[in-house]
Amino acid sequence: MNEQTIKHLTPPILTVDRTQRESLLSQTGKIIWFTGLSGAGKSTLANALEIQLHEQGKQTFLLDGDVVRQGLNQDLGFSDQDRTENIRRIAHVAKLMMDAGLIVICAFISPFKIERRLARELAGDSRFIEVYLNTPMSVCEERDVKGLYQKARSGNLSNFSGIGSEYELPEHAELTIDPSQESVDQATEKILPLI
Repeated sequence: MNEQTIKHLTPPILTVDRTQRESLLSQTGKIIWFTGLSGAGKSTLANALEIQLHEQGKQTFLLDGDVVRQGLNQDLGFSDQDRTENIRRIAHVAKLMMDAGLIVICAFISPFKIERRLARELAGDSRFIEVYLNTPMSVCEERDVKGLYQKARSGNLSNFSGIGSEYELPEHAELTIDPSQESVDQATEKILPLI
């Protein structure tokens, strides 16, 4: 959509707002954003967190990279431009879900600072929790059941985060975890108080 088209859009008048939706759910909508290299443990930890929150009676939804790329973003490749568009779309979807009062758990490599900044700005600082999984690349490679690291190192997979394409380290993450040094339960216990 170009800038000219956006100028002609008018926001709808909504009678039910986020505060009312949150009141109905007895919770505050938030976005928990997991970032880290492929194989860092984002999906595993995001799933464990969702289980814990569900057991507490919280309304959640988990957005995972592989799932989103099979549907909403199946038209995107892995160029730097497509990666940025992938995260832009996801950030907007997460914001809509947060506005519905949900706790949205996002598990995406999201390698660029600008993408993560956009997601934070859309949610607002008080509703956005960035969790950086600082898993050593050697551990990520050991966990790589798809063989992506090997393909990237042999030149058969370009633009792979951390090898063919840069992964920009988070500067403002609310929490940094090294899953190779602590269990999923220990990591989850560190995140829960932030929500």
